Amino acid sequence: MKAFVADAQWEPKKGYTPTVREIARKRASIGSSVWRNPTFELKDIPTPNICDSDELLIAVKRCGICGSDSHLYETTPDGYIQFSGPVSLPQVIGHEYSGVVVKTGGKVRNFKEGDIVAVESIHWCGSCTPCRSGAFNQCENVELIGITAPGALAEFITAKERHCWSINSLRRMYSEEECFDLGALIEPVGCAYNGIFIGGGGIKPGAAVAVFGAGPIGLAAVALSRLAGANLTIAFDIHNKRLDIAKDLGADYVFNVNSLEKTGILPREKILELTDGYGAEMQIEAAGAARRTVPEMENSLAVNGKLIYLGRSAASAEVMLDILVSGANSIIGARGHSGYGIYNNIIRLLSTGRLQIKNMITSYYDFNETLTALKKSVERQDGKCMIRLG
Repeated sequence: MKAFVADAQWEPKKGYTPTVREIARKRASIGSSVWRNPTFELKDIPTPNICDSDELLIAVKRCGICGSDSHLYETTPDGYIQFSGPVSLPQVIGHEYSGVVVKTGGKVRNFKEGDIVAVESIHWCGSCTPCRSGAFNQCENVELIGITAPGALAEFITAKERHCWSINSLRRMYSEEECFDLGALIEPVGCAYNGIFIGGGGIKPGAAVAVFGAGPIGLAAVALSRLAGANLTIAFDIHNKRLDIAKDLGADYVFNVNSLEKTGILPREKILELTDGYGAEMQIEAAGAARRTVPEMENSLAVNGKLIYLGRSAASAEVMLDILVSGANSIIGARGHSGYGIYNNIIRLLSTGRLQIKNMITSYYDFNETLTALKKSVERQDGKCMIRLG
């Protein structure tokens, strides 16, 4: 089958010493500290087979280009990838996908050939203490498809039944092609859902929400906040095209941070101005730029406000703890989209038309144009670049 494969040189940075386990598995815990000079190629590899009786073989129909894919492609001046999470190469990349079930293992009970599915990208084991405690996103043995395990930018992929979700219900409202599009968006939307409603405990109708970063996860946060009853949603980014999409998905106000700075205005000042000095009850970091965003967010949090950190970068940021103490505020980190009914609830919202996210997709590419899509994604002008496979 055809698959889009990433590879790079294993060359740990000075000061970073991989563990024996990392070396043996060629799986870096901090990819940006080890993998250098990445390459990408559409190539022929063996079609996967169902190895376990609880697996499905899926023909991939859509796969979105994620920020983590962009960070595998983007490099630092000395050639290291920018993705700071665990990475194992060579690897078929891609993890935001939907497809059609073509074969099932003998113990699969809830799926059959011809079903259309969306699949979690966090493959949790179900056996470790975090999993058995319900914290699937913090699985100790987690595999991240497209990053540490074979991904979905390929004609076929296998997945465990426990990680798959039927999207047959979307057929009642949408065409087959639209079902595949929406199915591939559930993963990034799920990350925003997890941060807002699971990690953050949700928002009260009438609350103010500020979102920093209008990439796919930030855009999803805008749409979900509006749907949940936010009275005011403010989005910040450095790209006007993404801010236009945020406006379309329900942001009440959008601001280009660079344009604000040229006029001597800080984002915190806009938040306080629009909330009559009270601040936003929830602030969501989806930019992965903590050093720039966190100071703005902590200085414009409402009393009992929550700062939800979704962005990923190997960086630290100074926090004025006295502000948190005085305002009884909190900083909450959230990763992933598994568990807690997240996929099921998003599918329900999509199947009734309550959640409208289709406009997040701003460009389509054929499978043989994947490298072009990856290069385009690092410009950060699109909402979501979507690859069509079959």
